[in-house]
Amino acid sequence: MPISPRDRTIQNVVLGDILFKTWYPSFYPEELVNNNCSETDRLYDMAPAGRLIYDKEPYSVHEVDGDDQKLFCQNLSLFAKLFLDNKSVFYDVSTFLYYLLVFTYPRKPGSGQSSPHQVIGFFSKEKMSWDNNNLACILVFPPWQRRGLGKILMGVSYELSKREGKLGGPEKPLSDLGRKGYLSFWCTTVARYILSAPAKKTFTVEAISESTYLLPEDVVIALKEMNVLSLKKRVDGTVLASKAKVREWAITNDIDLNPAVDPDALVDYSELETNMSQLTM
Repeated sequence: MPISPRDRTIQNVVLGDILFKTWYPSFYPEELVNNNCSETDRLYDMAPAGRLIYDKEPYSVHEVDGDDQKLFCQNLSLFAKLFLDNKSVFYDVSTFLYYLLVFTYPRKPGSGQSSPHQVIGFFSKEKMSWDNNNLACILVFPPWQRRGLGKILMGVSYELSKREGKLGGPEKPLSDLGRKGYLSFWCTTVARYILSAPAKKTFTVEAISESTYLLPEDVVIALKEMNVLSLKKRVDGTVLASKAKVREWAITNDIDLNPAVDPDALVDYSELETNMSQLTM
């Protein structure tokens, strides 16, 4: 639970034109904790940092290398600590990649100005993870929560895993909020796969995992959470999942089975680099 206001070094923050309360203390230098200081200037109304990797208006995702833009990533991590109790990496950011979720405001007709941008969340991941974690930390800033935007970040993390040809998942253990978000994402992903399969098709946990890039243990967690496993086992010991129960679960919970992200909206830099190399030959 968030701590009492007396224990927070910063009570409120302004991001763009929105004032909102912090949840936890952060490790800002004392000279920066005053009424006239903002650590969020680079999160609003300017070209987003990093390399564009996903673009589906009005949202986009930009990749920032912690080694290339240390100060920006340190400030982002310090800002995130105001809303994450278990955030521990603030300064040693060089081994991480950061993926910024950016909202682009509609351009005003006749203004002649570019549309302002707003960083509304991010996730980070280790450049080298021995556990194949595709995400270390995830946060949608409070004013933009409860809009399903976390699923965009999760979806992009799995699309990146697909590009790398690796099964992956978030760093564990998950926080309570993180577990709630991932349960929803995993269940929806598994339900989409099962319901889109031909009638009477059978599939294993491994097959679902290979198609969705979810870890097998996360597929099992999703199936159990949906309560769609049959009580009867086959002779070989395998457990069946009821497609009818999956459909009933989706209807009962008003689940949107459309993918969280559009794979075609990811920028394929490998193809661009190939084309550029051919042009220079």
